[in-house]
Amino acid sequence: MESSQKFLRTFDKFLIAGLVVGVIGLCCLASAFAYTFANPPKARLDPTQTLPGTTVFSTVTPGPATPTLFLETPTLFPTLTPAAATEVGVSTPVPNPDTNNGAPSGRIVFTCYVEQIDQICIMNADGSGRKQLTYFSATTFYPSLSPDGKTIYFVSKENGTFDIYSMALDGGDVERLTNGIGTLYAPELSPNGKRIVFTNNGNGIWVMRADGNNPHAITFKDDIDPTWSPDGSKISFASSRRGDRQLFVMDANGDNVEQLTDLKDMGGRSTWSPDGTKIAFYRGPRGDHNIYIVDVNTKDIKKLTNGGDNLGPSWSPDGNWIAFTSFRDVNNEIYIIHPDGSGLRRLTDSPISDWQPRWGR
Repeated sequence: MESSQKFLRTFDKFLIAGLVVGVIGLCCLASAFAYTFANPPKARLDPTQTLPGTTVFSTVTPGPATPTLFLETPTLFPTLTPAAATEVGVSTPVPNPDTNNGAPSGRIVFTCYVEQIDQICIMNADGSGRKQLTYFSATTFYPSLSPDGKTIYFVSKENGTFDIYSMALDGGDVERLTNGIGTLYAPELSPNGKRIVFTNNGNGIWVMRADGNNPHAITFKDDIDPTWSPDGSKISFASSRRGDRQLFVMDANGDNVEQLTDLKDMGGRSTWSPDGTKIAFYRGPRGDHNIYIVDVNTKDIKKLTNGGDNLGPSWSPDGNWIAFTSFRDVNNEIYIIHPDGSGLRRLTDSPISDWQPRWGR
């Protein structure tokens, strides 16, 4: 009897436990059913499908890897001002997709230092077609092109004194035009092709006929580096006749001398704009020269470069460029720049020194 009662008590416990577990299970099933009813499962999207209100930025398809491009933005790479741009050294001639007045044209003659001797070289205005023209045994420099672009005038000490010579564009037909009248520099043919102006060192500025006849002085001061105005009526030059060296302009016969600048550390060579309204020149302390432009009428001055030790400017015949020598890459090389300070380009990339550029047709 006692054993029967123990059995019944044990059975009752199992029955009650089973009922409790069953009730809990029913509650779980009911909850799961309610959640499923309220949140039906979503279909898996095809990669090419787009949910309403969603933007697809790209569809990736298997294929060969392509390089990543890093675009410059104004935030990371601010646009340079013309002055800052001139401080950037370019290691090699770089094609310039120029949108400001077109590509450079014509030819540039210049002095090239070859085997410890200055010689005359020539190249196209875009830096191509470089060619050495002279193979003299003594210093040969100060080249310039005739207005018609057919003849080069230069100075050489080949015969013991610095005399003026002429030659053809291919280096042929060399002719000595002067003989022992002084130490001569910077010859340049007039726009009408009739007279050559030049420096007779210590004896002023001289002129002579294109064939070398009738050389004579038109100034008698410490005047150097003369250059003709486009119409041939004026000559600009540098002089210390009134103290520190400055830039001057005079009539072609030496009359009506006018001082254009009043600056420290003035250089020598200058160049007229083709319209005759401006002159580019250089100035600055040793090792830090820069190119400037002065308005002939108003005498307003604009600084064109900033850093690099820049010298000897020469305006292009079309007025769109100025060539000059720069030491910004630890070697004299020739650069060009627009008169507004844009479009800086390096034309030469030589282990030797390239300098004294003079632009012609």
